[in-house]
Amino acid sequence: MPAHWYYNRAALRSDYGVITDLVAPRATHPDSILWRSKYRAPNAKGEILHDQAQYWGQRGVHYHQFLQAGESTINLKLAAIALRSIREHGRYEPEDYLRRYVDFMTTPGRHRDTYLEECHRHFFERYALDVDPRRCAAVEKHVGGLAGPLAVAAALSERPDEAREAALEHMRWTHQGPAMESALHLVLDILFELFDGISLEDAIGRRLDGDSLPAEMKSWLSFPDEAVIGGLLSPACYLDDAVPATIYLALKYADDPQRALIVNANLGGDNCHRGAVLGALLGAAHGPKAWPQRWRDGLLDLPPA
Repeated sequence: MPAHWYYNRAALRSDYGVITDLVAPRATHPDSILWRSKYRAPNAKGEILHDQAQYWGQRGVHYHQFLQAGESTINLKLAAIALRSIREHGRYEPEDYLRRYVDFMTTPGRHRDTYLEECHRHFFERYALDVDPRRCAAVEKHVGGLAGPLAVAAALSERPDEAREAALEHMRWTHQGPAMESALHLVLDILFELFDGISLEDAIGRRLDGDSLPAEMKSWLSFPDEAVIGGLLSPACYLDDAVPATIYLALKYADDPQRALIVNANLGGDNCHRGAVLGALLGAAHGPKAWPQRWRDGLLDLPPA
């Protein structure tokens, strides 16, 4: 999270060194675009920035300046909310999640994240104008939209057909469009094969010869990671590069999940959402033992057990 959306890796090293553990963010961020990000709520129903609004339009502000080490950003906090709903109902209840989503975003003090992504701003701009909530999402293409749906799918993994439909339904609240659905189906296909005991290498390898992933990905495994993510692929949030980048890391570090997340964090860019997908795949492949106890003990936004 501290390295989120750093595109200057020299600045990232200067600010944090090599990140290997949970770290709190600095107040400043040299690559921050918050100064040109905008949101104006149409009315009180769409107010989601609350006391963070004062930082919008300023230069150098870290997107997550008030979060603590081990605290999740908005999309993962929302994933935990979805998991609590599933825990209480035994299934995914769309209207219950919507109620919780709106309450979380519109109640002052429910979160301390400074930056809210376009998907949430678009939803609440329309929601405030009494648009049907199922029609408030934008057509999207960002990897952040996969984080919550993967958590939903994992929670319902013993019922795969239900899990897939629930994941798609959950994603459509904020991320709609064929690109999002295609990306989610790809990652879910791999995830469910991992739950069935297929190795990560096999689950990914059988998709390298099709249209889903670059056939040359295996040849990249001998390259430096910075040459792949930041060279062949953008480290940014757009699906066309972010999904292959994530799966490349999963394949390269299939037997070393801790190393995978450390490498991903230090590559910057949209490392948070790459990391959410990467962690889901590696966690499904290895189980809880994939992660050191100190990481798990340091998490502040634990989902329900």
